[in-house]
Amino acid sequence: MTIRVFLADDHTVVRDGLRFLLQAQNDIQVIGDAADGQETVQRTLELRPDVVVMDIAMPRLNGIEAARQIQEVAPQVQVVILSMYSTSEHIFRALQAGVRGYLLKESAGAELVKAVRAVSAGRRYLSEKVADLVASDYVRQREILDANSPLAQLSARERQVLQLVVEGASSAEIARTLSLSPKTVDTYRSRLMQKLGIDDLPALVKFAIQHGLTSID
Repeated sequence: MTIRVFLADDHTVVRDGLRFLLQAQNDIQVIGDAADGQETVQRTLELRPDVVVMDIAMPRLNGIEAARQIQEVAPQVQVVILSMYSTSEHIFRALQAGVRGYLLKESAGAELVKAVRAVSAGRRYLSEKVADLVASDYVRQREILDANSPLAQLSARERQVLQLVVEGASSAEIARTLSLSPKTVDTYRSRLMQKLGIDDLPALVKFAIQHGLTSID
């Protein structure tokens, strides 16, 4: 099956280079191109390509807003952003607009071919540097959220005792596992439940499952 691709970039030399690269593939056909975002949306509605490869910085309508409009009226068309912008802001705005692929121009080439094939098959494709940025930003956001999590109130030992408690271990078993006395284990258990504002074991188990400390299996 041939993948029909539309190119959008305000530089003719870039469009010509991308066309040459993609047309060299047996399974990809470039069916048109445009130099601005507004024309890209219009031509996409007319031609209904499988994939639009688009820059962000374009006149009349930037690539992110063009992608958003395309997704609203032709959600079956997959959009790959090929841009020089590598900030988290640009990446997340693009993903929120429905973009399925995001590559940096510095890594264009064989990777663009992989991205076109991936998104046409219904998968998401992020270049390695973009994926690293997304992962790093996610970790930072989680750190902010975790700082306000009830688990942040517990010490490492209390979290360990909590997990063993909800897994069904007795105080004696926990004591042997952690090389503590049963009385010390009971103290940890009482203290962590007080910190969490939890009064019984079923509620403690529910809390642990919700916060990923244990599973329901």
